[in-house]
Amino acid sequence: MRIVFAGTPEPALPSLRRLLDSSRHEVIAVLTRPDAAAGRRGRPAPSPVAQLALDNGVPVLRPSRPNSAEFVAELAELAPDCCAVVAYGALLGDGLLAVPAHGWVNLHFSLLPAWRGAAPVQAAIAAGDSVTGATTFLIERSLDSGPVYGVVTETIRPADTAGDLLGRLSVSGAALLESTLDGIADGILTAVPQPADGVTVAPKITVDEARIRWDLPAHVVERRIRAVTPAPGAWTVIGDLRCKLGPVTVDAESPEALEPGEIRITRDGVRVGTGSHPVLLDRIQPPGKKPMVAADWARGARLAESDLAR
Repeated sequence: MRIVFAGTPEPALPSLRRLLDSSRHEVIAVLTRPDAAAGRRGRPAPSPVAQLALDNGVPVLRPSRPNSAEFVAELAELAPDCCAVVAYGALLGDGLLAVPAHGWVNLHFSLLPAWRGAAPVQAAIAAGDSVTGATTFLIERSLDSGPVYGVVTETIRPADTAGDLLGRLSVSGAALLESTLDGIADGILTAVPQPADGVTVAPKITVDEARIRWDLPAHVVERRIRAVTPAPGAWTVIGDLRCKLGPVTVDAESPEALEPGEIRITRDGVRVGTGSHPVLLDRIQPPGKKPMVAADWARGARLAESDLAR
């Protein structure tokens, strides 16, 4: 089939690579978000998907208004059989959805109807789910509600960050997307409506929402930190410094009872109190510095006894 691939960030790259290597499908163009500021100097740079397409000589479409009549006409001139979507980052209107004969097939990183929305991997980790996966489905106007073509499951490991889990899902999901497109091309695959029960929503996580709430139980704090690692990144305020934190370990055996946010520095590490057990910090990133081992940071931090993580 003639495919237009729509995607923007790095998790979409395994799918694009797989389709570029496919002998059954031709990627005739890539649709991605406009170039955005990147690096210290903030110069506009192509998205990871755009860069991969350019490296392979594939035309790149970067409309600022993808649902405009002008772009709908431009896409229609390409006459794609199907559009494959992986984390494109923009809503698709009726005009775009009507262009390809086989519609727009989305790869979503959850087991739909669970965790519809922009942050399904983060939501699954934060909720303490033991299993998640990826789903291919036919896009319709409402959010992630279209009929399903196929699924692949993935175990959530105890130490998984969102980055770890998304990395595995992007690879297994790429194989699922290719097999879905193969089945559509062969006329042997039919999309099945999602069940009405079990719908949960996973909206985008803001930087403010990534602030650590030390009053919550330790296991909830630990999961939430992993869920926003590496992006947008868990953070707290210590003294007058806003610091980012990496994953933590629940210290259920600690004999110390620390108040939420109370910091205790000992020879074997740095602990912070929560609503239940303390947690042991791994890495910390003070403003303007690179991440460092929490114990190394603590030796030079010169904290006052009144300083809390808050």
